[in-house]
Amino acid sequence: MAIQEKISIIGGGNMAEALVRGFLRNQTIPPGQILISEPKKERGEFLSQEYHLSVTPDNKVAARFGEVIILAIKPQIMKEVLEEISSEVNPKQVIISIAAGISISFIASYLSNDYKIIRVMPNAPAQIGEGVIALCGGEKVTPSDLQLAQELFTAIGKTIVTPESYMDAVTGLSGSGPAYVFLIIEALTDGGVKMGLPRDIAQFLVLQTIIGAARMVLETGEHPGQLKDRVTSPAGTTIAGLQVLEEKGVRGAFINAVVAATERSRELSRSI
Repeated sequence: MAIQEKISIIGGGNMAEALVRGFLRNQTIPPGQILISEPKKERGEFLSQEYHLSVTPDNKVAARFGEVIILAIKPQIMKEVLEEISSEVNPKQVIISIAAGISISFIASYLSNDYKIIRVMPNAPAQIGEGVIALCGGEKVTPSDLQLAQELFTAIGKTIVTPESYMDAVTGLSGSGPAYVFLIIEALTDGGVKMGLPRDIAQFLVLQTIIGAARMVLETGEHPGQLKDRVTSPAGTTIAGLQVLEEKGVRGAFINAVVAATERSRELSRSI
């Protein structure tokens, strides 16, 4: 069923485009119910022509249009945009921010504590409809508001509702996580090339191995450690490889990567 509410998207960058593409692909929202504000003329013209929807350079116009307003902007300009639209929005609208590190209380400080504010953290695969999107709602957000937000973001991936206190860790794990996986893909592919495989074959094997392993965890519901043990034969090839990974501290390195990214997210939150 299509969503009935009008949607304003402030900012016309990659994630905004991913949302629009998902909305139209899934028939979540018809183009006539979407208005994007984008200050760059060429970018605005592209979005309008490519997706057959309305684009304005004026954030205030967009703020007045939608029953839902999605703030798809960089954290560095959030203060400026909130100051610009604060006189145009009202407590009946649902305000959704996808800006990393911007807290609900920060947005409320420029609008009002009476506003319905939802914070969302998508990740890069959302651009192809395969993202994971964490959502948390402020005090005035109702269950139906949160459900509406989930229905919207289902257009670009899987959603999960969390407390806001988890959001920095979400950023460190799933927000930064695609980069960790890209590094794994690159490294394993290089390993295959070193052992004589053509790069295209090596990368194909790596990609399908990762997809298949992830689906096994999802579909069996078993602990990854159990599945690992199942493919690790005594004195076999897999245990030889796993021994090297343990000796090199790969497990600890990935844990520390998530910790470092989470702490950096907290630092950025405090600096805005």
